[in-house]
Parts: sequence; C-alpha cells; structure tokens
Amino acid sequence: MGLIGEVVLLPFAPVRGSAWVIRQVLEEAERLYYDPATVRSELAALEEQLTAGEIDEDEFDRREDELLDRLEIALAHGTGK
Repeated sequence: MGLIGEVVLLPFAPVRGSAWVIRQVLEEAERLYYDPATVRSELAALEEQLTAGEIDEDEFDRREDELLDRLEIALAHGTGK
C-alpha cells in the first residue's frame, strides 16, 4: 500500500492494532486448549475427581470424551509431543 493509502487509513490504525492483538490472544488460547500436555493433565485431574467421588461415572465419561476429542484434534494437526 502506498503512502496515500497509509495516510487515509491512519485513523483506523488503533482498530487494526486491536484486531491484531485479538488474533494473537485467540491463537495462544487455541494453542493452549489443544496442547496435548494440557489435555493429558486435565485427563489425570478428571480421573482423580472420579476416584475421589467428586463426579459420577456418567460425568466422567462425558468429559473424558470431550478431552479425548481435543487430544485427537491436536495430534491430527501435528501438535502432539
């Protein structure tokens, strides 16, 4: 984009900067959400909750399925360790 285009779009610089920050935060949140290490630690915590009687078997199965789906997505995208 030329100098004139930059000058014309200058009033929108804060909006463009905010959009960039939002994209960066979203990417980091998704990276953490699908991080296999995070998912595995959540699975371990879930099993501890079941063992301690804090949740029942149905709740465990439902949440375990969600976590395993996240892990499968992470491994399919090559973020697995």
